[in-house]
Amino acid sequence: MIQKLIRWRYYFLFGAFLLWMLFFDNNNLFYRISIANEISDLQDMKAFHLKELDRLNRQRSELSGNERNLEKFAREKYHMKRDNEDLFIIVRDSAETK
Repeated sequence: MIQKLIRWRYYFLFGAFLLWMLFFDNNNLFYRISIANEISDLQDMKAFHLKELDRLNRQRSELSGNERNLEKFAREKYHMKRDNEDLFIIVRDSAETK
């Protein structure tokens, strides 16, 4: 009996090591998977923010060069108006647009 255990000792040690690395170690398999998912999410966020930054830089360059575009942007985005104007904002229901 002991002879068989001695013959299989490397397999037992490898199995114990594998169990330790998969479940009990600080850098276990589940921690590694969660870190990989977090890295993937952060890379997606980085790509989104880079696209948004590019869009905002293009918008800034369009607005800084032309006074008329700047006024149009202020009126549409921030509902600004001149002193002698009245501003009417029409809000549509979300059920109406569907």
